[in-house]
Amino acid sequence: MDKHIILKLSIINCQLSISTMAMAQTKPNIVYIMTDDHTAQMMSCYGNSPIQTPNLDRIAQEGVRFTHSFVANSLSGPSRACMITGKLSHKNGFTNNEHGIFDGSQQTMPKLMQLAGYQTALIGKWHLVSTPTGFDHYDILEGQGEYYNPTFIHDDGTRSIEKGYCTDVITDKAIRWMEQRDKSEPFILFVHHKACHRDWLPDLKDLHAFEDQTFSLPSTFWDNYEGRPAARQQEMAIGSSHDMDLIYDNKIYLPGDTSRLSRLYLDYVNRLPEEDRKTYFQFHDSLSRDFKAHPLTGRELTEFKFQRYMRDYCKVTKSLDENVGRLMQYLQDNGLLENTLIVYTSDQGFYMGEHGWFDKRFMYEESLNTPLIMRLPQGYNRRGIVNEMVQNIDYAPTFLEMAGAPIPDDIQGMSLAPLLKGKDSPKKWRDAIYYHYYEFPAEHMVKRHYGIRTSRYKLIHFYQDIDQWELYDLQTDPSEMHNLYGSPAYAKVQKRMHKRLRQLQEYYDDPIEKELKHIQ
Repeated sequence: MDKHIILKLSIINCQLSISTMAMAQTKPNIVYIMTDDHTAQMMSCYGNSPIQTPNLDRIAQEGVRFTHSFVANSLSGPSRACMITGKLSHKNGFTNNEHGIFDGSQQTMPKLMQLAGYQTALIGKWHLVSTPTGFDHYDILEGQGEYYNPTFIHDDGTRSIEKGYCTDVITDKAIRWMEQRDKSEPFILFVHHKACHRDWLPDLKDLHAFEDQTFSLPSTFWDNYEGRPAARQQEMAIGSSHDMDLIYDNKIYLPGDTSRLSRLYLDYVNRLPEEDRKTYFQFHDSLSRDFKAHPLTGRELTEFKFQRYMRDYCKVTKSLDENVGRLMQYLQDNGLLENTLIVYTSDQGFYMGEHGWFDKRFMYEESLNTPLIMRLPQGYNRRGIVNEMVQNIDYAPTFLEMAGAPIPDDIQGMSLAPLLKGKDSPKKWRDAIYYHYYEFPAEHMVKRHYGIRTSRYKLIHFYQDIDQWELYDLQTDPSEMHNLYGSPAYAKVQKRMHKRLRQLQEYYDDPIEKELKHIQ
């Protein structure tokens, strides 16, 4: 037979094979990319960002960008537990990182996706202490994970140190799993990055990135916390040597320092091979010598620390964006892009100097809000901005509905599928979100608190060793600088917000206010 005819027949057979597989798999694949502590202020698709994130922007441009996406508990482990169960912290049992161990025997969304015929895989940060369940495959970071040559725990129980930069390694593993999976079945892949978590160690190729850039101080940087005692008593201030450490956080290392944070910082960097360590220290030692030659104090020191913080954060974000691009390219090259829901989000927001802070935890906007962008599969035609209020408890029911699986009655989130199907939004949607943070006393010393946010107002109650209410008008005070609780002008709003708070606590079955009244 003529070789050209053989080639044409081969191509036709290949096309028929791909077509048959596509017909067999009518359910969309799902790639869920979640980063750690990445905030909407540091994504150019959200505007006013000091860094460009072209690959993340592509997801938003080709899909949807949520402008009112919130978490239910702004802390890594609890946020992940909310996502994976579709339930608030008091229902899934994982309320804080200090003492929490996630109960893997309970109902979770990955288990339900398995029942719906999906292959499930988790690559990267788990941070829920217990062994992952509901995954056909997992390859997770040990604890918080390391940026350099990270240690992974495999699903056979073994551990290994993987050579390379953590963000690259996680992406490599995610692509490798997609190559080896059963191509005839739909899949849901959870890609959980360590970036942009503290202490922001960059890929060596990005050491010099952003060094010529000077970042503007946020308008609230020198906040004095008037009328907000809980905000004043936190321990996450950039200007505090106790909260943001010059060595651990800013990499200004002075030889001879033997503090715990100094040793921890060196442990992380010493994971690099010898030649890479030389490259790393050559860059940072010059910064340390300059600092020692020109020591700073007061506001000058605080602003110096802010600039170092911003540059390091941007460096790890740059690598993150590039690896999202790699993942997108794989999906495109392998014909998976059009039938795959791609979700990009973070476990919560983060402070980039607002109120003088780094970290998260508070119900204030920068940490309550989390970025959420999606590229939608065939059949979901919404594009552009989505303004409805959504929460991370909504991801579980969304994935289940898109998979054609039933949503159990005890899941507390709402499926986002109705928001994604067309140009028009549903006539009825939630008018408020509920929040509850539990981890106190603990690192950063943010008081326990709960509250609600509507489209315009926010009511917060700080409790346990404090009894402080806060009320904000987000329309007139988007930076939340003026606590209006007790103001006669807002008496009706305050009463209405208290009523709505009680309604949501009853709806979500959170008994906290009843428990506090009993104690009092």
